[in-house]
Amino acid sequence: EVQLVESGGGLVQAGGSLRLSCTTSGFTFDDYNIGWFRQAPGKEREGVSCISSSDGSTYYADSVKGRFTISRDNAKNTVYLQMNSLKPEDTAVYYCAAPRSYGLGYYCHAYEYDSWGQGTQVTVSS
Repeated sequence: EVQLVESGGGLVQAGGSLRLSCTTSGFTFDDYNIGWFRQAPGKEREGVSCISSSDGSTYYADSVKGRFTISRDNAKNTVYLQMNSLKPEDTAVYYCAAPRSYGLGYYCHAYEYDSWGQGTQVTVSS
């Protein structure tokens, strides 16, 4: 059974930092691109950042470039999202996800992902 478990969310003031973790099991982690997505109340789920399985190359949404950093530790089957200079508009539930097939998911298109964690709430106060 594929499982993804997020942790590290919380309440932080604007300008602060958080580090999210996504621990996975039930699939060959090394073979899959992994993504972080977020969904704010009343908005569609959006791709935040995704990381390649092959060479660790990364994709970031324009809204988080220069502030967020995605990384992966294949030995621990874990993906991280370091979030700095947080803004109130970053408030959302953050999900990690795995795509339905090898090679999919690099550009953070949610329709390519079919395994999702339960989410972790990030709230940034102004």
